[in-house]
Amino acid sequence: MSPDVDLTAPAPGPHPVRDGFLELDRRLFEAVAARHWPGADHLLPRLSRSANHGVLWCAAAAALAASRTPRARRAAARGLASLGLASLTINTLGKRSVRRPRPVLDPVPLVRRLKRQPITTSFPSGHAASAAAFATGVALESPAWGAAVAPVAAAVAVSRVYTGVHFPSDVLAGAALGAGAAFAVRGLVPTRAQIVPPARPRADVPALPEGEGLVMVANRGSGTADRVRALSDALPRAEVVECDPDEVGAELERAAGRARVLGVCGGDGTVNAAARIALRHGLPLAVLPGGTLNHFAYDLGVEDVRSLCRAVVRGEGVRVDVGRFSSGDRQGIFLNTFSLGVYPELVRERERWSHRIGGWPAGVLAAVRVLRADRHPLHAEVKGRSHPLWMLFAGNGTYHRMGLAPGRRMDLADGQLDVRVVHGGRRPALRLLSAALAGPLTRSPAHAAVQVGRLHLTGVADGTLLAYDGEITETRGDLTLEKLPEALTVYRPLPGSRPAPAGT
Repeated sequence: MSPDVDLTAPAPGPHPVRDGFLELDRRLFEAVAARHWPGADHLLPRLSRSANHGVLWCAAAAALAASRTPRARRAAARGLASLGLASLTINTLGKRSVRRPRPVLDPVPLVRRLKRQPITTSFPSGHAASAAAFATGVALESPAWGAAVAPVAAAVAVSRVYTGVHFPSDVLAGAALGAGAAFAVRGLVPTRAQIVPPARPRADVPALPEGEGLVMVANRGSGTADRVRALSDALPRAEVVECDPDEVGAELERAAGRARVLGVCGGDGTVNAAARIALRHGLPLAVLPGGTLNHFAYDLGVEDVRSLCRAVVRGEGVRVDVGRFSSGDRQGIFLNTFSLGVYPELVRERERWSHRIGGWPAGVLAAVRVLRADRHPLHAEVKGRSHPLWMLFAGNGTYHRMGLAPGRRMDLADGQLDVRVVHGGRRPALRLLSAALAGPLTRSPAHAAVQVGRLHLTGVADGTLLAYDGEITETRGDLTLEKLPEALTVYRPLPGSRPAPAGT
């Protein structure tokens, strides 16, 4: 017998708080088992089974994404990301930290019991965690969609007690963990509401009740039919002109001759063409996002028909900077980005394949083909010094990154060109990737970034490809980039303004 063992010591006694909590948990479980809710005996077990392995939430995310609104798609992605983090935490930490047995099923009516009983430990509830994570993630991005999802998530959580597979405390702990996962995801990837650009400098723009005086040109090639119909319903006196891509420029010119406000619905290239004409005619511009990326509209704070119509009806607008480039006798503007080097080649390759296999697959294929090709960096001279470059990027405004989210512009009238370069050298793919992952103000042997108001490049070979807002052209001599501060007036809803009248 070990001398360290004291047989006269009293055995561990009961713990009043712990035992009282477990007794309360058991009584609540039995109270739910004794309760009969009309229709619940068949509905809740089915709902509980549908949430196995996240199937229910994947289907809900697909339904949200099918709505084709940017906010709904972001809400779906955030919900799934939150669910993924919650599931990972439950399976790696939660189930292994507390080895609690499942409830005894004797009090639960047979009709409610699941055909396949779970064999993992009871604490915490993985179903409740997934439901809360998905619903909270959706609500953080879109409160309206979150309110629609929340009752289903609550029903799934309740079903785990009603079917007898969890104690109430298991469900509450799982729900708390799931909600925490959603907030953790928001910390890594902020919601768009957290990074709303400032509404400055404000501009005097005409308020157009029912849209009278607005001429909206829509590019059919961007798939804008649904948005155009919604705009016509919201602003019945607006004139809407739908046209094919090769007719956009001419239609915009004709519209500018009779409009108080020039409107455009399409992708970033279409918006660029409209901005150029609006500048020349001195007209305010109303942008309705209708393309794939819609960088300018989203950074501006205009996401859909509702937000644009609110601004048009109430006369809410701001002034924004415009970037301008010139190369010999070739000039143009850019609202988003300008680039030289690998990226223009990627855009050209993507356009070659997008009509055959779709936009995103074409982008992946283009990246592979461009980066695998045997090529040499371009050369440009800055202040008399020659620099080999794989890519030069200039943003119309400074791009910021929060957490793991892609860069966005917080101010479209900051007077700056956000210039980034990837230096020439071996392994261009590795250098481009490191530059993409780096912050906006980093310097390294592979890449550098700086904010300037003007940039002049010499020594760029004629015929070098350049890209601006997704469009491609070629250089014709020395290249100059500069800002046109607060040159363009655009509509955007101002923070704190009241909702638009009914119908908008």
